[in-house]
Amino acid sequence: MSNKIDRNGAMASSYGQATVKMVNNLYARGVNRISLLMRHSAREYNPDIHDLLNPLTDEGRALCKEFGSALRNDIVIRGYASPPDRCVETCQIVVQNHVSEAGQSKSIRALEGLGVFYAIDQVKMWKGMKAAGGLSDYLAKWLAGDVPEDTMLAPYYAATTILRLLRGKLDAASGYPKQLDVCVSHDMSVLFVREFFGLESVDILPIEYLDGLALYREDGCLKLESHHGSVSEIHLPSYRSK
Repeated sequence: MSNKIDRNGAMASSYGQATVKMVNNLYARGVNRISLLMRHSAREYNPDIHDLLNPLTDEGRALCKEFGSALRNDIVIRGYASPPDRCVETCQIVVQNHVSEAGQSKSIRALEGLGVFYAIDQVKMWKGMKAAGGLSDYLAKWLAGDVPEDTMLAPYYAATTILRLLRGKLDAASGYPKQLDVCVSHDMSVLFVREFFGLESVDILPIEYLDGLALYREDGCLKLESHHGSVSEIHLPSYRSK
């Protein structure tokens, strides 16, 4: 996979390469099922339309093809995505370009739980993000409880909702010995989950295109791993416990 040029004209790392390596390495060491929360691929930044309507670029589509074809071929993929087109298309291209020895479905499903459901007033969220100076600073305010309660869900409920969705997919019976649930979302979701569950900090490492977090079970424990290498053991309450 070659190096890419980011939207500021700078040379960027090979988007998705570290995520693919993390997933393939987990299967190599004996993990059989993974739910992967990851950001969509490279997209347009047209200021004249609602940000969630900005589609993938041609480069972004090419990166998705490389991502799908680089995954191990002894796994079966199920695809899920946030409803915006760029997330759905990212997932579709990844799934369509993965070749599995066991066969697989080429269809995917859009899920509201992978979207920006935690923004209960998107207009106020975007305004707050601009006033805060950007995504990272706004996330820090949200995590600190320093945003209006009519703008965002409480961080605990947002984070555990996303992880319950991933855990539900992880534990759902499929009949395949090795399975990967590709769950395509947004940088805000991946950044927030990574920070909330004790992986890399929002203000230290950004979330680039196709960066991901893997949820899996190993040695009897539920674990969340970043493609940067950090791992947290997850103790997620049941739906009825809080």
